[in-house]
Amino acid sequence: IGVLVAMTGGDETLGKQIAMHIAAVNPASLSEDDLDPAVVEKEKQVQMDIARESGKPEAVIEKMISGRMQKYMSEVTLLNQAFVVNPDVTVGAAAKEAGATITGFVRLEVGEGIEVVKEDFAAEVAKAAKG
Repeated sequence: IGVLVAMTGGDETLGKQIAMHIAAVNPASLSEDDLDPAVVEKEKQVQMDIARESGKPEAVIEKMISGRMQKYMSEVTLLNQAFVVNPDVTVGAAAKEAGATITGFVRLEVGEGIEVVKEDFAAEVAKAAKG
């Protein structure tokens, strides 16, 4: 896993800690603004379906969805995630405290994006046996 962090201010130690955080937690985006709206809408629909199955009134469901979406954002956006170095603060708060602003990141993992063709093992053995 390789990580690049773009930030202004802060120091090398903070940059390394944030890079390690990204490698470990794998956030989907930097902030809510950078998250794909289709992904957000899909998650909202899933949460609404779950909430409606509980049979609660629509007004209560709206409040539940608001809280659940806030929790979802804190799990998938870097700036809102609990910092692995100090879980009492978010990554965004830790950066701000250190005088830094995180402007972007890239996380690459070996094998990421490679399409693997899966074959039926029994069929593969039979094909090899036929010669």
